[in-house]
Amino acid sequence: MSVTTANGTTAPARRSQRSILLVLVLAAIALVAGAVLPMVVPSKIMLSLLAQAIFDALLATSVGFLVLQNGRTSFGQAAFFGLGGYIFGVVVARKLLTPELALLAALVVPPLLAFLLGLVIARITGVAHAMLTLAVGQAFYEVVFRWRELAKGDDGMSFDLPRSLLGLSARSLQDPAVMVVIAWTVLVVALLGVTLFARSRMGQVAAAIRDNEERARFLGYSTTIPRATVYAIAALLAAVAGVMQAIYNGYIGPQMFHWSLSGSALIMAVVGGAKFIIGPAIGAIVFFYLKDFAGKAAEYWPAIVGCVLVIATLTIPRGVMGVVWDITRRWRGGR
Repeated sequence: MSVTTANGTTAPARRSQRSILLVLVLAAIALVAGAVLPMVVPSKIMLSLLAQAIFDALLATSVGFLVLQNGRTSFGQAAFFGLGGYIFGVVVARKLLTPELALLAALVVPPLLAFLLGLVIARITGVAHAMLTLAVGQAFYEVVFRWRELAKGDDGMSFDLPRSLLGLSARSLQDPAVMVVIAWTVLVVALLGVTLFARSRMGQVAAAIRDNEERARFLGYSTTIPRATVYAIAALLAAVAGVMQAIYNGYIGPQMFHWSLSGSALIMAVVGGAKFIIGPAIGAIVFFYLKDFAGKAAEYWPAIVGCVLVIATLTIPRGVMGVVWDITRRWRGGR
């Protein structure tokens, strides 16, 4: 039974409002922190690596969002990452549309396609679901790998950015200091949006379907549309990451669609903690710098990364954020 306060709101409602206010305050602090990053990290190389890590963080967030809201894993999320980058790169290179319309197409087509695919994929469960997402991702990879007329096939294609995009010059968009701030801002806004969605009615319905789909159907909810909506939002996050990477590098290639990229994103989500909204982003940054450090330390760096990941998975199954959550809870309990 809920308790009504003096201003007419229930206690759970007030807790929810305070929680949302706290999320907004933390997001504002994160945005300010991102704005000062170029001042704290003056090295161009470090800023460039950080920008790439943030792209990975956004892709990992899209995978983690699927796990969190749908309870499903995807081995084909790179399809939407690559699709966003390819649509923007090909359209700009061939001057088919204005740069702004090219950007709009790159951000609209992937989630629309994901929603339509989600209407089918959402009905499939278990291993079959994972294999189907893998097949969809590899289908895109094979098309761009073999279709040389599109973007030079397996060689990939470099392209020149337009003079300006959304008021920013091409030179500034490929400046690590500027791109880090842009990518960080996009990541924070994406995490904020995912958090608000999880607290919305649609998000709560999707979570209920994740926990017990049969009961949700019994209560009269359509289970396909919410799941497909989650697929679309996850695809949008992946597409944004793909577009930013294409803009920053001025290059698109079939490796953007490869299943190994989807697998890496899933590993990032697991390392950071897929059950926490911010977990995949944390895992992506940890994973990226682990690869960079291991690559500099040894020739057979994938073996080192693999061993570290196996140990981490066995010792901290809830990921980095799971450890942080446990420490925070114990600290609160000890006060």
